[in-house]
Amino acid sequence: MDNPVPPPAAEPRPRRRDRHGRGMRGPVAPPQVPLSASRAEVFADLVQDSVERLERRWPQLSDIEFMVLEVPRFEPAGDEGWGDETVPLGGITPAHEDRPARVIVYRRPVEIRTKSRDERAALVHEVVVEQVAEVLGLTPETVDPRYGED
Repeated sequence: MDNPVPPPAAEPRPRRRDRHGRGMRGPVAPPQVPLSASRAEVFADLVQDSVERLERRWPQLSDIEFMVLEVPRFEPAGDEGWGDETVPLGGITPAHEDRPARVIVYRRPVEIRTKSRDERAALVHEVVVEQVAEVLGLTPETVDPRYGED
């Protein structure tokens, strides 16, 4: 049998419906819902909330950069490494000629030490207060009078 019509090209077409005819599913949650925020984004928001809380009392904090890093860099001192020291939860880098001072909060060590979002928010605030106090040369109680309260 001679067929004058050639078969259609075998190009993949975009699939518009699934095999049951219900259509493609959309995202589980819309982007504005907290469910769609990653753990890193939620943690960065906790740091930002803490900084905003402190900036009301200390306007000079606008000159300091606040950063969130996953883990602290391991810099062994000789063959010992950190030795008996615990993993730091935060750190600072002092200001240089063209670079402002930086306060760094390490996300993974903080997350490991906390179980709930409230505990995490409290620990993040403590770390930010301690690092800001070190940058400003003050005590943590001066930076935040509620520091150390449970």
